[in-house]
Amino acid sequence: MSLPANQTGCPIRVLIVDDSAVVRRLLSEALSGQPDIEVVGTAPDPFVARDKILELRPHVLTLDIEMPRMNGLTFLKRVMHYQPMPVIIISSLGQAGCSASVEALRLGAVDVLGKPHGPYSVGELSAQLADKVRLAAVAKVGRDAAAGRKSGLASPAPRAASMGWCRHVVAIGSSTGGTQAVEAVLQGFGADCPPIVVAQHIPAGFSRAFAKRLNEALPMEVKEAEDGDSVKAGRVLIAPGNFHTLLKKQGSSYVVTVKDGPLVCYQRPSVDVLFGSVAQVAGPDSVAVILTGMGSDGAQGMKRVREAGGWTIAQDEASCVVYGMPREAVKANAVEEVVSLGQVAAAIDEGLKKQSRPSAAVSLPYQKSSAI
Repeated sequence: MSLPANQTGCPIRVLIVDDSAVVRRLLSEALSGQPDIEVVGTAPDPFVARDKILELRPHVLTLDIEMPRMNGLTFLKRVMHYQPMPVIIISSLGQAGCSASVEALRLGAVDVLGKPHGPYSVGELSAQLADKVRLAAVAKVGRDAAAGRKSGLASPAPRAASMGWCRHVVAIGSSTGGTQAVEAVLQGFGADCPPIVVAQHIPAGFSRAFAKRLNEALPMEVKEAEDGDSVKAGRVLIAPGNFHTLLKKQGSSYVVTVKDGPLVCYQRPSVDVLFGSVAQVAGPDSVAVILTGMGSDGAQGMKRVREAGGWTIAQDEASCVVYGMPREAVKANAVEEVVSLGQVAAAIDEGLKKQSRPSAAVSLPYQKSSAI
């Protein structure tokens, strides 16, 4: 993956903030040798980091959560208020670390990565961290991201009522910036929401904390998907990190299959895998939604959903943190409707109503959005 650091083409300047000297060294070594990335400094705590941000003007910050003198969440809030910039959380995989990382994503961090352990972590960390830095460098954060999320909110999303969604299913795919976007979409529904399955690019371990936080904050049931879970009204299933999640027909209803498998579009869970199964199993009784994220995952799966008679929706560029996945879906002629994040829930509701009509299997011509 090769992405510009900024409009001038200069290397992406990275500041690493972690109280562990070993982790600071591992992260620095993981990024060394990347011609488009420069580690301009490291800091053992937020107070040193504050001074180095002003001195070194980094483009991207990597941030530990558990640090002396000031924890990472408190520091992240201050960064997003006073000096907004893309932040990648480097966190432990324990329950507390995963929960704090999900909260950091809600506060504006653009991505999360499990903390490396031991001298053999550098090789496997290098490509993954470098790609996350490149993604972060092009993400909209702070005031720009907030303005985009607010666009289109003049018409509030409906508190959608259940219409007996026994044969319908909604599939949502997202990546960078997706945890906030998914939550914003789900806020448009009540406890009797339609059956929803989400494939969010998120590391193993963090998906459970993400589902748990949504379950506590929203009126419907939200859980990390397990093999054989039923897909039903009032329930949202989140694909577990590092596993593919597929829709499967069981009698007159749906369940999910959770399984291992090769990376698809460099991802597991893959949106393409979820959408492809939805196209095959639910076809004209489905709505597929692609939200913010870098790359092309989901474009071909969404095209299959559309060709099978399902309704397809993409988030618009203005409200995306990274307008990559929706753009690729539009380019693939896979999208029926492009809307702002604030209008996605209403678009899903209308899409389900369209799919309930006898003529739902007829694909409508794509109308290009003015936002593209």
